[in-house]
Amino acid sequence: MDRERFQQLIQTFFVCNKRPLLQILDEFLTTLQAEELLPPGILMSRNYETAQENPEIHTLPGNLKDARDAIFPYFWGTDGWSSHLHLENVKGPANYASLVGAIACLLKNPNLCVDTYSQRSNELEVKAITSLANLIFYNTESPWGVFTMGGTISNLYGGKIGIEKVHSGAMRRGLEGARLSGVVSEAAHYSNATLAGWLGLGTDHLVSVPTDRNLAMRIDRLAETLDHLYHDGRQVAFVIATFGSTDAFGIDDVAAVRQTIEEMAWKHGQTVPQLHVDAAVGWSLCFLTEYDRERNPLTLSASLLKQLEKARAECLKLHHADSLTLDFHKMGWGHYPASAFIVNRRADLKYLFREREEMPYFSEADYRHDPAIFTLECSRPGIGPYSVMASLNGLGMVGCQMLVAHAIEMATKLKERIERLDHCKVLNLETIGPSVVWWVLPRGRDAKAIFEQLERGELNDEQCHRYFAEVRRLYDKREVTLDKARDARLSFSTSIGYKPHGHDLPAWKAVFFNPRTDDAVIDQVMQSIEDLM
Repeated sequence: MDRERFQQLIQTFFVCNKRPLLQILDEFLTTLQAEELLPPGILMSRNYETAQENPEIHTLPGNLKDARDAIFPYFWGTDGWSSHLHLENVKGPANYASLVGAIACLLKNPNLCVDTYSQRSNELEVKAITSLANLIFYNTESPWGVFTMGGTISNLYGGKIGIEKVHSGAMRRGLEGARLSGVVSEAAHYSNATLAGWLGLGTDHLVSVPTDRNLAMRIDRLAETLDHLYHDGRQVAFVIATFGSTDAFGIDDVAAVRQTIEEMAWKHGQTVPQLHVDAAVGWSLCFLTEYDRERNPLTLSASLLKQLEKARAECLKLHHADSLTLDFHKMGWGHYPASAFIVNRRADLKYLFREREEMPYFSEADYRHDPAIFTLECSRPGIGPYSVMASLNGLGMVGCQMLVAHAIEMATKLKERIERLDHCKVLNLETIGPSVVWWVLPRGRDAKAIFEQLERGELNDEQCHRYFAEVRRLYDKREVTLDKARDARLSFSTSIGYKPHGHDLPAWKAVFFNPRTDDAVIDQVMQSIEDLM
């Protein structure tokens, strides 16, 4: 071994030399500033074939600038979603308080599996989870949870607890032919099918309950579904309610779901299923729970205050949930991954415990503070708690309230303006949240009358297909003709989750996750609709 060359390697890559690091960080930040002046989507072209054919691993050690050069084209070619014209989906820009937390985490690089690997970063996770749990469950007594790699995994945790509740010992013995089912709504995220498959339940045994026009699970149909499953000799492991569906922001009545699953389980002599709530998107409404609507310190409009009251009523029902998924990297405006799985009662984690004998190199693990005893992952990054606590204490409760209220206000304004047009129909007019889904039909069509006919079952398949094709054709026409420097980037959903008489409803979609989106963007969205005609 050439010791001099080895020491040079150590000095370059394992000793903190601030000057080159700060210079490179400054270059990245300067690039971000330049990107903010560009329209969204003006990015370098992608070439996956070249990437696969030319992986480019250097032979000799270099320096930090070589590391920068290897990734800079891809950094420049990746949209940071900073533009106020981004309205496509449930994604927005990360706030810079979160960046402070993420940088701090990356500098120490803790692994949150056990206290030994993370020390006070593990303590920070407990603090972050407790803060979020108190916000969500409204000051619960014994919350606990962990940050995971995303909402799908957080939902999977809830499903797994449910399986263990109704089929004890499944962790060790498997399902053993048990006839288990799970229940979600038709507006639920597709990740629920993923977890049903991965947990061995089988996607065929994940049953979807129809929603009403507000994208909320129909409680009467939930009762019918449970009754049918129990009569068929099946055990229901979990019911996953949705709190803010991805497309239209539908919110299930968590209190009514709780009452229904308990009544039906008791009626059939069955274990009450796990009530898990997928609040990956909608959790941030809880920032508004304690907003003083009488004093109204943020001078919110009367119509917005009414929405806040509706939001508060729904948020207070979350304490009926057994567990919940929350994505801080969505409407917490934090960095990926910052998804949390939270249980209302810490004792429920017993269903996930493994024996210390099964983890020989974590023999020091203690269930009181070492998540490796019950987590799916052995290696968990600390960005979640660092992002959460930096953001919550940087933005503050009032700052978070302002961000969420702004998103709702922008969505409400767009809904009201679209609904005034005869040839357009907002499909989630009464939902609370940042999402707007709507139809645009050719001028001369009465979109609202057509929608009412659809709900009454007066349209046949051919008529539905024709109208739905017109909605898609006009969306595609806007995509081709839009001015990238002025027009917001929208998206299209082929099914928003409400299916009157079995028809999947397609829709244009706008989601107000970017706090820089303003009235001028809405004006231009409306103008772009008019220009299609």
